[in-house]
Amino acid sequence: MHRLKQLTPYERRSEQMLPRPQFVRRLATHFLAASLLMAGSLGIGVAGYHTAEGLSWLDALLNASMILGGMGPVSELRTVAGKLFASFYSLFSGVVFLVTASILIAPVAHRLLHWLHLEALEE
Repeated sequence: MHRLKQLTPYERRSEQMLPRPQFVRRLATHFLAASLLMAGSLGIGVAGYHTAEGLSWLDALLNASMILGGMGPVSELRTVAGKLFASFYSLFSGVVFLVTASILIAPVAHRLLHWLHLEALEE
């Protein structure tokens, strides 16, 4: 049981709620993880557009940012490689969006559910 506690980053039902400073630290850690995921994904997009479509670094950044943000490409894609990359990168970006949202929502949802559970135990 002690080994299981080391593997789970969240407090269990029977434990007290995490104090506010530690919760803020948890939020910051999740925000850092989400930011690294987004930065890595943006890097993949920039490199892909630069390589597959031959766009300048700035145009590749613009296209990758727009697709990662869910808006769609800005530049017209002319090569087969560029169109294929854009298709796969769009699908990849959708998954990254969901994972990033999950990373950011998880600590808040856990705290809310933990608080509700503790409140129910007190009654």
